[in-house]
Amino acid sequence: MGPQISVLISSFPCLLPLLLSLIARNHVEASYMDRRVFAFQPTKMFVFGDSYADTGNTWKNESTAWKVPYGFTYPGKPSGRWSSGHILTDYLALSFGLKSPIPYQWRQAGAKYLKYGMNFAHGGTGVTETLVAYPNMTAQIGLFEQLIKDSTFSSGGLNTSVTLVTLSGNDYSAYLARDRSFAGLPAFITSVVMQLKTNLRRIYDIGARKVAVGELQPLGCLPSNTAANSFQQCNGTVNLLVGLHNQLLRQAVADLNNQTSSSTFVILDLYDSFMSVLNGTGDSKFETPLTPCCSGVNSGFYCGSVDGNGTKMYTLCKDPESRLFWDSNHPTQAGWRAVFSGLSAA
Repeated sequence: MGPQISVLISSFPCLLPLLLSLIARNHVEASYMDRRVFAFQPTKMFVFGDSYADTGNTWKNESTAWKVPYGFTYPGKPSGRWSSGHILTDYLALSFGLKSPIPYQWRQAGAKYLKYGMNFAHGGTGVTETLVAYPNMTAQIGLFEQLIKDSTFSSGGLNTSVTLVTLSGNDYSAYLARDRSFAGLPAFITSVVMQLKTNLRRIYDIGARKVAVGELQPLGCLPSNTAANSFQQCNGTVNLLVGLHNQLLRQAVADLNNQTSSSTFVILDLYDSFMSVLNGTGDSKFETPLTPCCSGVNSGFYCGSVDGNGTKMYTLCKDPESRLFWDSNHPTQAGWRAVFSGLSAA
């Protein structure tokens, strides 16, 4: 999750003026609406998206999130979360006094686990077809609709629920991995946001009346994009592309609220919250904020890798709570706590 696109972007400096022009043209003022989410008291939570929200939907025999050392901080073993411990979903649920909703793949565990809602997010997915075989957001919403038809949940009960939606970059990494034209990326970003808008409207039509939509985080600051400069600085050009996505998303959310004559959709300003933590202006300080805690011993391996003999091929920092990033694309538990703290203080 999170595209490694810095090298590709540097080959197209002529696109910089275009990106700046597109961002300016689509600028929407957003005095951030996060407080409206945190002042609301739901009884359930439903989640759609990717690894920034997935708490255990990927398959144990295939997913890195189910391998040691994931879950090092919480719960002390792999739990399917792409982190050392708690993630965005957990912190949002906790802020409402709720337990994290059960992952969809564990829905047969018993009716008592459904009282807090359900998490449909699958790591590696997006709104288009990405590089994994898990349900994309459209399919995730379809699973939710089926559960309503089966009377597992009631559409009327959605009035007292909150919905979290994340989209964290997998569509863009898949686009570039398929050797598509970089020059076509701005148009593809537009199509991704428009599909996300369609999905958000569908969630509304099902009955959701409070939907928190995560902005795209600063992809240019992820370790996957800063490794080339020894984790010293973010890639500003990558973040310009992120800026285009987020400007289009703000416009889409504004349009949806106008169309529905409501304040259903609110934006979680993940971009600014991440940047605040990275710049050391938030409550939490990380000495080497761009350096991940867990990484492969070389570029051929990754956090959680083992060789044919079962020997671990990754390094792990002494204290994950001292790092913002856990692996090449995901925050640690402490990182998510710091980012979420910035959101709830907005």
